Amino acid sequence: MAAMPGTLPDLLDQLAVTLEHDAARLTETGRDQPVTVERGRLLQTVGNLHLYEFYLPPDIAIGADLSVTLLLGEESEPTEGIVLSQDGQRLVLQVFDAIGDVVPSATLVPDTSGLVLTTSRRLAEMSKAGSSYTLGPAERLLPILEAGQSGDRGSLEALTPTSVLTPLWLEDLTARRQKLATLVIELIRGNKRILLVTPDHQSADAVTLVAARAMKAAGLTFKSWLSRYEVAIGKESGGIPLPELGFESQMHQFYAKSRSDKAALRKKYDRFRELTPILAYKAQKQKDLDEVRLLEWRLVTQLSEYQAKIKEIDATLAQYEQLPIWKRLSMQAVGKNVESLREYKVIYERYSAGLRKEVDIAKQRIDELIPEATVPKEMKPEFAELKEDVIRLGGTKKIRELLAAQEDTNRQAFVQNRRVIVTTAARVAADPLFRKVRFDVLIADEAPRIRSPFLLAAAGLVRERIVLSGDLREVVPHGAWDPDVELLSAG
Repeated sequence: MAAMPGTLPDLLDQLAVTLEHDAARLTETGRDQPVTVERGRLLQTVGNLHLYEFYLPPDIAIGADLSVTLLLGEESEPTEGIVLSQDGQRLVLQVFDAIGDVVPSATLVPDTSGLVLTTSRRLAEMSKAGSSYTLGPAERLLPILEAGQSGDRGSLEALTPTSVLTPLWLEDLTARRQKLATLVIELIRGNKRILLVTPDHQSADAVTLVAARAMKAAGLTFKSWLSRYEVAIGKESGGIPLPELGFESQMHQFYAKSRSDKAALRKKYDRFRELTPILAYKAQKQKDLDEVRLLEWRLVTQLSEYQAKIKEIDATLAQYEQLPIWKRLSMQAVGKNVESLREYKVIYERYSAGLRKEVDIAKQRIDELIPEATVPKEMKPEFAELKEDVIRLGGTKKIRELLAAQEDTNRQAFVQNRRVIVTTAARVAADPLFRKVRFDVLIADEAPRIRSPFLLAAAGLVRERIVLSGDLREVVPHGAWDPDVELLSAG
Protein backbone atom coordinates (compact mmCIF):
# COMPACT_ATOMS: atom_id res chain seq x y z
CA MET A 1 0.00 0.00 0.00
CA ALA A 2 1.52 3.31 -1.13
CA ALA A 3 1.71 6.15 1.36
CA MET A 4 -0.75 9.00 0.87
CA PRO A 5 1.01 12.18 -0.40
CA GLY A 6 1.16 15.09 2.03
CA THR A 7 -0.53 17.69 -0.18
CA LEU A 8 -3.51 17.65 -2.47
CA PRO A 9 -1.59 18.71 -5.62
CA ASP A 10 0.85 15.85 -5.01
CA LEU A 11 -2.02 13.39 -4.64
CA LEU A 12 -3.68 14.71 -7.80
CA ASP A 13 -0.42 14.36 -9.72
CA GLN A 14 0.08 10.83 -8.39
CA LEU A 15 -3.44 9.79 -9.35
CA ALA A 16 -3.10 11.41 -12.78
CA VAL A 17 0.10 9.48 -13.53
CA THR A 18 -1.38 6.20 -12.24
CA LEU A 19 -4.51 6.63 -14.33
CA GLU A 20 -2.48 7.50 -17.40
CA HIS A 21 -0.57 4.25 -17.03
CA ASP A 22 -3.85 2.38 -16.46
CA ALA A 23 -5.29 3.83 -19.67
CA ALA A 24 -2.23 2.70 -21.63
CA ARG A 25 -2.47 -0.79 -20.08
CA LEU A 26 -6.19 -1.05 -20.88
CA THR A 27 -5.44 -0.20 -24.51
CA GLU A 28 -2.58 -2.71 -24.69
CA THR A 29 -4.63 -5.54 -23.17
CA GLY A 30 -7.57 -4.97 -25.52
CA ARG A 31 -10.02 -4.21 -22.74
CA ASP A 32 -12.31 -2.31 -25.08
CA GLN A 33 -13.25 -5.15 -27.40
CA PRO A 34 -16.46 -4.79 -29.46
CA VAL A 35 -19.48 -6.58 -28.01
CA THR A 36 -22.60 -7.69 -29.84
CA VAL A 37 -25.78 -6.49 -28.16
CA GLU A 38 -29.30 -7.62 -29.03
CA ARG A 39 -33.01 -6.89 -28.50
CA GLY A 40 -32.53 -3.14 -28.42
CA ARG A 41 -35.56 -0.91 -27.95
CA LEU A 42 -36.26 2.75 -27.33
CA LEU A 43 -37.36 3.48 -23.75
CA GLN A 44 -37.90 7.22 -24.02
CA THR A 45 -36.79 10.35 -25.84
CA VAL A 46 -36.13 13.60 -24.02
CA GLY A 47 -35.07 16.58 -26.10
CA ASN A 48 -32.04 15.50 -28.11
CA LEU A 49 -31.27 12.44 -25.98
CA HIS A 50 -32.64 8.93 -26.29
CA LEU A 51 -32.73 6.12 -23.73
CA TYR A 52 -32.28 2.58 -25.11
CA GLU A 53 -32.00 -0.82 -23.54
CA PHE A 54 -29.95 -3.67 -24.99
CA TYR A 55 -29.03 -7.15 -23.83
CA LEU A 56 -25.44 -8.30 -23.48
CA PRO A 57 -24.07 -11.81 -23.87
CA PRO A 58 -23.74 -13.71 -20.56
CA ASP A 59 -20.71 -12.93 -18.35
CA ILE A 60 -20.00 -9.59 -20.04
CA ALA A 61 -19.67 -6.55 -17.77
CA ILE A 62 -19.50 -2.96 -18.98
CA GLY A 63 -18.94 -0.21 -16.43
CA ALA A 64 -21.40 2.64 -15.95
CA ASP A 65 -20.55 6.10 -17.28
CA LEU A 66 -18.42 4.68 -20.08
CA SER A 67 -18.63 6.34 -23.44
CA VAL A 68 -19.61 3.84 -26.12
CA THR A 69 -20.00 3.74 -29.88
CA LEU A 70 -22.90 1.82 -31.42
CA LEU A 71 -22.29 0.35 -34.87
CA LEU A 72 -25.58 -0.47 -36.61
CA GLY A 73 -24.39 -1.83 -39.92
CA GLU A 74 -22.60 -0.68 -43.03
CA GLU A 75 -25.51 1.43 -44.26
CA SER A 76 -26.05 3.29 -40.96
CA GLU A 77 -23.94 5.93 -39.31
CA PRO A 78 -22.50 5.02 -35.89
CA THR A 79 -23.83 6.85 -32.87
CA GLU A 80 -22.28 7.77 -29.55
CA GLY A 81 -23.71 7.20 -26.09
CA ILE A 82 -23.15 6.78 -22.37
CA VAL A 83 -23.71 3.63 -20.31
CA LEU A 84 -26.11 4.44 -17.48
CA SER A 85 -26.54 1.02 -15.89
CA GLN A 86 -26.14 -2.71 -16.25
CA ASP A 87 -28.52 -5.09 -14.48
CA GLY A 88 -27.48 -8.64 -15.33
CA GLN A 89 -27.50 -8.80 -19.09
CA ARG A 90 -29.69 -5.68 -19.46
CA LEU A 91 -27.78 -2.57 -20.45
CA VAL A 92 -29.30 0.93 -20.44
CA LEU A 93 -27.69 3.50 -22.74
CA GLN A 94 -28.20 7.23 -23.21
CA VAL A 95 -27.48 7.95 -26.89
CA PHE A 96 -27.36 11.14 -28.91
CA ASP A 97 -29.12 9.97 -32.08
CA ALA A 98 -32.41 8.17 -32.55
CA ILE A 99 -31.74 4.72 -34.06
CA GLY A 100 -35.30 3.45 -34.31
CA ASP A 101 -37.87 2.08 -31.91
CA VAL A 102 -36.46 -1.45 -32.25
CA VAL A 103 -32.85 -2.43 -32.88
CA PRO A 104 -32.51 -6.21 -33.39
CA SER A 105 -28.74 -6.14 -32.92
CA ALA A 106 -25.77 -3.82 -32.88
CA THR A 107 -22.08 -3.79 -32.12
CA LEU A 108 -21.09 -1.86 -29.01
CA VAL A 109 -17.54 -0.53 -28.64
CA PRO A 110 -16.80 0.67 -25.06
CA ASP A 111 -14.15 3.29 -24.35
CA THR A 112 -12.87 2.30 -20.92
CA SER A 113 -9.43 3.74 -21.52
CA GLY A 114 -11.03 7.01 -22.65
CA LEU A 115 -12.82 7.51 -19.31
CA VAL A 116 -9.65 6.69 -17.37
CA LEU A 117 -7.51 9.01 -19.48
CA THR A 118 -10.05 11.86 -19.33
CA THR A 119 -10.12 11.59 -15.54
CA SER A 120 -6.31 11.57 -15.46
CA ARG A 121 -6.18 14.78 -17.48
CA ARG A 122 -8.81 16.45 -15.31
CA LEU A 123 -6.82 15.69 -12.13
CA ALA A 124 -3.57 16.86 -13.73
CA GLU A 125 -5.32 20.07 -14.78
CA MET A 126 -6.61 20.60 -11.24
CA SER A 127 -3.13 20.17 -9.72
CA LYS A 128 -1.65 22.85 -11.97
CA ALA A 129 -4.56 25.22 -12.66
CA GLY A 130 -4.05 27.35 -9.53
CA SER A 131 -6.85 29.89 -9.21
CA SER A 132 -8.99 28.15 -11.85
CA TYR A 133 -9.94 25.59 -9.20
CA THR A 134 -10.70 26.26 -5.53
CA LEU A 135 -8.99 23.35 -3.80
CA GLY A 136 -9.39 24.53 -0.19
CA PRO A 137 -12.40 22.33 0.62
CA ALA A 138 -10.92 19.41 -1.35
CA GLU A 139 -7.76 19.58 0.81
CA ARG A 140 -9.91 18.48 3.76
CA LEU A 141 -10.44 15.11 2.06
CA LEU A 142 -6.80 14.04 2.46
CA PRO A 143 -7.06 12.61 6.02
CA ILE A 144 -10.41 11.00 5.13
CA LEU A 145 -8.99 9.26 2.08
CA GLU A 146 -5.96 8.19 4.09
CA ALA A 147 -8.19 6.67 6.76
CA GLY A 148 -10.32 5.02 4.08
CA GLN A 149 -7.25 3.58 2.40
CA SER A 150 -6.51 1.52 5.47
CA GLY A 151 -10.14 0.97 6.44
CA ASP A 152 -9.78 3.02 9.65
CA ARG A 153 -13.45 3.51 10.50
CA GLY A 154 -12.65 4.75 13.99
CA SER A 155 -10.90 7.86 12.65
CA LEU A 156 -13.80 8.53 10.32
CA GLU A 157 -16.38 8.17 13.10
CA ALA A 158 -14.39 10.63 15.23
CA LEU A 159 -14.45 13.37 12.59
CA THR A 160 -15.88 16.63 13.90
CA PRO A 161 -18.20 18.48 11.51
CA THR A 162 -16.90 21.89 10.43
CA SER A 163 -18.19 24.64 8.20
CA VAL A 164 -16.04 23.22 5.39
CA LEU A 165 -16.35 19.45 5.83
CA THR A 166 -19.43 17.70 7.18
CA PRO A 167 -19.50 13.89 7.53
CA LEU A 168 -22.92 12.25 7.70
CA TRP A 169 -22.39 8.60 8.60
CA LEU A 170 -25.56 6.55 9.11
CA GLU A 171 -26.28 2.89 8.47
CA ASP A 172 -29.97 3.55 7.77
CA LEU A 173 -30.11 4.58 4.11
CA THR A 174 -33.61 6.08 4.34
CA ALA A 175 -32.78 8.22 7.37
CA ARG A 176 -29.49 9.30 5.84
CA ARG A 177 -31.06 10.46 2.59
CA GLN A 178 -33.82 12.24 4.45
CA LYS A 179 -31.16 14.22 6.33
CA LEU A 180 -29.48 15.01 3.03
CA ALA A 181 -32.79 16.26 1.63
CA THR A 182 -33.28 18.51 4.65
CA LEU A 183 -29.75 19.85 4.19
CA VAL A 184 -30.42 20.52 0.49
CA ILE A 185 -33.47 22.62 1.43
CA GLU A 186 -31.42 24.62 3.95
CA LEU A 187 -28.71 25.26 1.36
CA ILE A 188 -31.24 26.32 -1.29
CA ARG A 189 -32.75 28.79 1.14
CA GLY A 190 -29.22 30.02 1.80
CA ASN A 191 -28.88 30.70 -1.95
CA LYS A 192 -26.20 28.02 -2.47
CA ARG A 193 -25.51 26.13 -5.68
CA ILE A 194 -25.17 22.41 -4.98
CA LEU A 195 -23.49 19.56 -6.82
CA LEU A 196 -24.89 16.26 -5.54
CA VAL A 197 -22.92 13.22 -6.73
CA THR A 198 -23.49 9.50 -6.30
CA PRO A 199 -21.55 6.36 -7.28
CA ASP A 200 -24.17 5.18 -9.80
CA HIS A 201 -27.25 6.35 -11.68
CA GLN A 202 -29.73 4.27 -9.68
CA SER A 203 -28.59 6.09 -6.54
CA ALA A 204 -28.77 9.41 -8.41
CA ASP A 205 -32.40 8.73 -9.36
CA ALA A 206 -33.26 7.67 -5.81
CA VAL A 207 -31.72 10.68 -4.07
CA THR A 208 -33.34 12.99 -6.65
CA LEU A 209 -36.77 11.60 -5.74
CA VAL A 210 -36.12 11.96 -1.99
CA ALA A 211 -34.94 15.56 -2.42
CA ALA A 212 -37.89 16.41 -4.68
CA ARG A 213 -40.42 15.04 -2.16
CA ALA A 214 -38.83 16.98 0.68
CA MET A 215 -38.77 20.18 -1.37
CA LYS A 216 -42.39 19.70 -2.37
CA ALA A 217 -43.36 19.20 1.28
CA ALA A 218 -41.43 22.37 2.16
CA GLY A 219 -43.38 24.37 -0.43
CA LEU A 220 -40.47 24.77 -2.86
CA THR A 221 -40.92 24.51 -6.61
CA PHE A 222 -38.63 21.53 -6.99
CA LYS A 223 -38.89 21.51 -10.81
CA SER A 224 -37.22 24.91 -10.86
CA TRP A 225 -34.44 24.09 -8.39
CA LEU A 226 -33.61 20.41 -8.94
CA SER A 227 -32.06 18.87 -12.05
CA ARG A 228 -31.04 15.29 -12.76
CA TYR A 229 -28.17 15.67 -15.24
CA GLU A 230 -28.71 12.44 -17.19
CA VAL A 231 -31.96 11.05 -18.55
CA ALA A 232 -33.51 9.34 -15.52
CA ILE A 233 -33.69 5.55 -15.62
CA GLY A 234 -36.63 5.48 -13.20
CA LYS A 235 -40.18 6.70 -13.76
CA GLU A 236 -42.67 8.75 -11.77
CA SER A 237 -42.76 7.82 -8.09
CA GLY A 238 -45.01 9.15 -5.35
CA GLY A 239 -46.32 11.95 -7.54
CA ILE A 240 -42.82 13.11 -8.48
CA PRO A 241 -42.33 13.02 -12.28
CA LEU A 242 -38.68 11.98 -12.31
CA PRO A 243 -38.27 12.24 -16.12
CA GLU A 244 -39.36 15.89 -15.96
CA LEU A 245 -36.51 16.62 -13.54
CA GLY A 246 -33.95 15.57 -16.15
CA PHE A 247 -31.57 18.31 -17.24
CA GLU A 248 -32.22 17.59 -20.92
CA SER A 249 -35.99 17.67 -20.38
CA GLN A 250 -35.79 20.98 -18.53
CA MET A 251 -33.49 22.49 -21.15
CA HIS A 252 -35.72 21.23 -23.97
CA GLN A 253 -38.81 22.73 -22.30
CA PHE A 254 -36.96 25.98 -21.62
CA TYR A 255 -35.86 26.42 -25.23
CA ALA A 256 -39.26 25.28 -26.53
CA LYS A 257 -40.83 28.01 -24.40
CA SER A 258 -38.12 30.39 -25.57
CA ARG A 259 -38.98 29.64 -29.20
CA SER A 260 -42.68 30.08 -28.41
CA ASP A 261 -41.97 33.38 -26.64
CA LYS A 262 -39.85 34.47 -29.59
CA ALA A 263 -42.67 33.67 -32.02
CA ALA A 264 -45.13 35.61 -29.84
CA LEU A 265 -42.68 38.52 -29.64
CA ARG A 266 -42.27 38.54 -33.42
CA LYS A 267 -46.04 38.55 -33.83
CA LYS A 268 -46.36 41.49 -31.42
CA TYR A 269 -43.50 43.35 -33.07
CA ASP A 270 -44.98 42.84 -36.54
CA ARG A 271 -48.37 44.05 -35.32
CA PHE A 272 -46.71 47.07 -33.67
CA ARG A 273 -44.98 47.90 -36.94
CA GLU A 274 -48.27 47.47 -38.78
CA LEU A 275 -50.21 49.75 -36.44
CA THR A 276 -47.54 52.44 -36.06
CA PRO A 277 -47.92 53.99 -39.55
CA ILE A 278 -51.70 53.56 -39.44
CA LEU A 279 -51.98 55.45 -36.18
CA ALA A 280 -49.43 58.01 -37.34
CA TYR A 281 -51.57 58.60 -40.45
CA LYS A 282 -54.71 58.80 -38.28
CA ALA A 283 -52.96 61.27 -35.96
CA GLN A 284 -51.98 63.48 -38.90
CA LYS A 285 -55.55 63.37 -40.22
CA GLN A 286 -56.83 64.22 -36.76
CA LYS A 287 -54.49 67.20 -36.73
CA ASP A 288 -55.83 68.26 -40.13
CA LEU A 289 -59.39 67.76 -38.90
CA ASP A 290 -58.73 69.89 -35.82
CA GLU A 291 -57.30 72.65 -38.00
CA VAL A 292 -60.28 72.57 -40.40
CA ARG A 293 -62.73 72.56 -37.48
CA LEU A 294 -60.89 75.55 -36.01
CA LEU A 295 -61.14 77.30 -39.39
CA GLU A 296 -64.84 76.44 -39.58
CA TRP A 297 -65.35 77.88 -36.11
CA ARG A 298 -63.62 81.09 -37.10
CA LEU A 299 -65.66 81.35 -40.32
CA VAL A 300 -68.93 80.69 -38.52
CA THR A 301 -67.99 83.23 -35.84
CA GLN A 302 -67.20 85.83 -38.49
CA LEU A 303 -70.40 85.00 -40.37
CA SER A 304 -72.37 85.38 -37.16
CA GLU A 305 -70.83 88.79 -36.63
CA TYR A 306 -71.87 89.91 -40.15
CA GLN A 307 -75.36 88.46 -39.64
CA ALA A 308 -75.64 90.43 -36.40
CA LYS A 309 -74.55 93.60 -38.20
CA ILE A 310 -77.10 93.03 -41.01
CA LYS A 311 -79.80 92.41 -38.42
CA GLU A 312 -78.81 95.61 -36.63
CA ILE A 313 -78.95 97.59 -39.92
CA ASP A 314 -82.38 96.18 -40.74
CA ALA A 315 -83.64 97.12 -37.30
CA THR A 316 -82.20 100.63 -37.63
CA LEU A 317 -83.71 101.18 -41.10
CA ALA A 318 -87.09 99.95 -39.92
CA GLN A 319 -87.08 102.40 -37.04
CA TYR A 320 -85.19 105.26 -38.74
CA GLU A 321 -88.21 107.54 -39.28
CA GLN A 322 -89.31 107.10 -35.66
CA LEU A 323 -85.88 107.98 -34.24
CA PRO A 324 -85.56 111.38 -32.52
CA ILE A 325 -84.07 114.09 -34.70
CA TRP A 326 -81.03 114.49 -32.44
CA LYS A 327 -80.23 110.80 -32.78
CA ARG A 328 -80.53 110.86 -36.57
CA LEU A 329 -78.24 113.90 -36.66
CA SER A 330 -75.66 112.15 -34.47
CA MET A 331 -75.77 109.09 -36.75
CA GLN A 332 -75.34 111.22 -39.84
CA ALA A 333 -72.38 112.90 -38.17
CA VAL A 334 -70.55 109.52 -38.24
CA GLY A 335 -71.73 108.66 -41.76
CA LYS A 336 -74.70 106.52 -40.88
CA ASN A 337 -77.67 107.50 -42.90
CA VAL A 338 -80.21 105.48 -44.84
CA GLU A 339 -78.11 105.31 -48.01
CA SER A 340 -74.86 104.34 -46.22
CA LEU A 341 -76.60 101.75 -44.06
CA ARG A 342 -78.02 100.13 -47.16
CA GLU A 343 -74.57 100.11 -48.74
CA TYR A 344 -73.11 98.49 -45.60
CA LYS A 345 -75.88 95.89 -45.71
CA VAL A 346 -75.00 94.98 -49.30
CA ILE A 347 -71.31 94.70 -48.38
CA TYR A 348 -72.07 92.54 -45.33
CA GLU A 349 -74.38 90.31 -47.33
CA ARG A 350 -71.64 89.86 -49.97
CA TYR A 351 -69.10 88.96 -47.24
CA SER A 352 -71.64 86.61 -45.66
CA ALA A 353 -72.23 84.83 -48.95
CA GLY A 354 -68.49 84.31 -49.39
CA LEU A 355 -68.19 83.06 -45.80
CA ARG A 356 -71.06 80.60 -46.31
CA LYS A 357 -69.24 79.13 -49.32
CA GLU A 358 -66.05 78.76 -47.22
CA VAL A 359 -68.04 77.19 -44.38
CA ASP A 360 -69.61 74.72 -46.83
CA ILE A 361 -66.14 73.83 -48.16
CA ALA A 362 -64.87 73.40 -44.55
CA LYS A 363 -67.84 71.18 -43.67
CA GLN A 364 -67.25 69.05 -46.74
CA ARG A 365 -63.57 68.68 -45.80
CA ILE A 366 -64.56 67.82 -42.24
CA ASP A 367 -66.88 65.09 -43.52
CA GLU A 368 -63.98 63.70 -45.55
CA LEU A 369 -61.51 63.83 -42.66
CA ILE A 370 -63.72 62.28 -39.95
CA PRO A 371 -63.50 58.67 -41.28
CA GLU A 372 -59.83 59.14 -42.13
CA ALA A 373 -59.02 60.35 -38.59
CA THR A 374 -61.28 57.97 -36.71
CA VAL A 375 -59.38 55.19 -34.90
CA PRO A 376 -61.28 51.89 -34.44
CA LYS A 377 -62.36 51.45 -30.85
CA GLU A 378 -60.19 48.37 -30.19
CA MET A 379 -57.09 49.69 -31.97
CA LYS A 380 -56.03 52.30 -29.40
CA PRO A 381 -55.86 49.96 -26.37
CA GLU A 382 -54.17 47.30 -28.52
CA PHE A 383 -51.50 49.74 -29.66
CA ALA A 384 -51.10 51.13 -26.14
CA GLU A 385 -50.44 47.62 -24.82
CA LEU A 386 -48.00 46.84 -27.63
CA LYS A 387 -46.19 50.12 -27.08
CA GLU A 388 -45.86 49.37 -23.37
CA ASP A 389 -44.34 45.96 -24.18
CA VAL A 390 -41.91 47.53 -26.64
CA ILE A 391 -40.77 50.09 -24.06
CA ARG A 392 -40.44 47.40 -21.38
CA LEU A 393 -38.24 45.29 -23.67
CA GLY A 394 -35.91 48.19 -24.43
CA GLY A 395 -37.35 49.60 -27.62
CA THR A 396 -37.65 48.42 -31.21
CA LYS A 397 -33.88 48.22 -31.73
CA LYS A 398 -33.48 45.84 -28.82
CA ILE A 399 -36.40 43.73 -30.03
CA ARG A 400 -34.85 43.50 -33.51
CA GLU A 401 -31.62 42.29 -31.89
CA LEU A 402 -33.53 39.69 -29.86
CA LEU A 403 -35.35 38.43 -32.93
CA ALA A 404 -32.19 38.38 -35.04
CA ALA A 405 -30.15 36.54 -32.39
CA GLN A 406 -29.55 32.88 -33.15
CA GLU A 407 -30.86 30.47 -30.54
CA ASP A 408 -27.91 28.95 -28.72
CA THR A 409 -28.69 25.95 -26.57
CA ASN A 410 -25.81 26.72 -24.23
CA ARG A 411 -25.66 23.78 -21.82
CA GLN A 412 -23.11 25.47 -19.58
CA ALA A 413 -25.19 28.62 -19.18
CA PHE A 414 -28.27 26.53 -18.49
CA VAL A 415 -26.59 24.29 -15.91
CA GLN A 416 -25.30 27.37 -14.09
CA ASN A 417 -28.91 28.46 -13.59
CA ARG A 418 -29.85 25.21 -11.83
CA ARG A 419 -29.60 25.32 -8.05
CA VAL A 420 -29.10 21.56 -7.50
CA ILE A 421 -27.44 19.27 -10.07
CA VAL A 422 -27.57 15.52 -9.40
CA THR A 423 -25.24 13.20 -11.30
CA THR A 424 -22.55 10.59 -10.76
CA ALA A 425 -19.05 11.55 -9.70
CA ALA A 426 -17.66 9.76 -12.76
CA ARG A 427 -19.74 11.95 -15.08
CA VAL A 428 -18.41 15.05 -13.34
CA ALA A 429 -14.86 13.84 -13.98
CA ALA A 430 -15.45 12.88 -17.61
CA ASP A 431 -17.96 15.42 -18.96
CA PRO A 432 -16.18 18.54 -20.31
CA LEU A 433 -19.15 20.71 -19.31
CA PHE A 434 -18.07 20.45 -15.65
CA ARG A 435 -14.60 21.86 -16.34
CA LYS A 436 -15.92 25.44 -16.19
CA VAL A 437 -18.96 25.12 -13.91
CA ARG A 438 -18.50 25.90 -10.22
CA PHE A 439 -20.64 25.20 -7.15
CA ASP A 440 -20.80 26.32 -3.55
CA VAL A 441 -21.37 22.92 -1.97
CA LEU A 442 -20.59 19.31 -2.87
CA ILE A 443 -22.77 16.57 -1.40
CA ALA A 444 -21.38 13.08 -2.00
CA ASP A 445 -24.10 10.51 -1.37
CA GLU A 446 -22.83 6.94 -0.77
CA ALA A 447 -19.36 8.49 -0.62
CA PRO A 448 -17.53 5.30 0.51
CA ARG A 449 -18.47 3.74 -2.86
CA ILE A 450 -17.16 6.65 -4.97
CA ARG A 451 -13.64 6.14 -6.33
CA SER A 452 -11.20 8.69 -4.94
CA PRO A 453 -10.23 10.17 -8.37
CA PHE A 454 -13.90 10.82 -9.15
CA LEU A 455 -14.55 12.21 -5.67
CA LEU A 456 -11.58 14.58 -5.93
CA ALA A 457 -12.61 15.71 -9.42
CA ALA A 458 -16.00 16.71 -8.03
CA ALA A 459 -14.51 18.28 -4.89
CA GLY A 460 -12.33 20.58 -7.00
CA LEU A 461 -15.47 22.31 -8.34
CA VAL A 462 -16.75 23.63 -4.99
CA ARG A 463 -15.83 26.83 -3.20
CA GLU A 464 -17.20 26.47 0.31
CA ARG A 465 -18.23 23.12 1.69
CA ILE A 466 -18.16 19.34 1.22
CA VAL A 467 -20.70 16.95 2.75
CA LEU A 468 -19.86 13.23 2.78
CA SER A 469 -22.72 10.82 3.33
CA GLY A 470 -22.61 7.06 3.60
CA ASP A 471 -22.39 3.86 5.60
CA LEU A 472 -19.01 3.38 7.25
CA ARG A 473 -19.40 -0.39 7.00
CA GLU A 474 -18.54 0.06 3.32
CA VAL A 475 -15.17 1.59 4.21
CA VAL A 476 -12.74 -1.32 3.90
CA PRO A 477 -9.00 -1.65 3.19
CA HIS A 478 -8.26 -1.44 -0.53
CA GLY A 479 -11.77 -0.06 -1.10
CA ALA A 480 -13.00 2.79 -3.28
CA TRP A 481 -10.84 5.40 -1.53
CA ASP A 482 -7.57 3.53 -2.04
CA PRO A 483 -5.71 5.36 -4.84
CA ASP A 484 -4.00 2.08 -5.84
CA VAL A 485 -7.29 0.33 -6.62
CA GLU A 486 -8.18 0.07 -10.31
CA LEU A 487 -10.53 2.91 -11.19
CA LEU A 488 -13.21 0.82 -12.90
CA SER A 489 -12.95 -2.37 -10.86
CA ALA A 490 -16.08 -3.81 -9.24
CA GLY A 491 -16.68 -2.62 -5.73
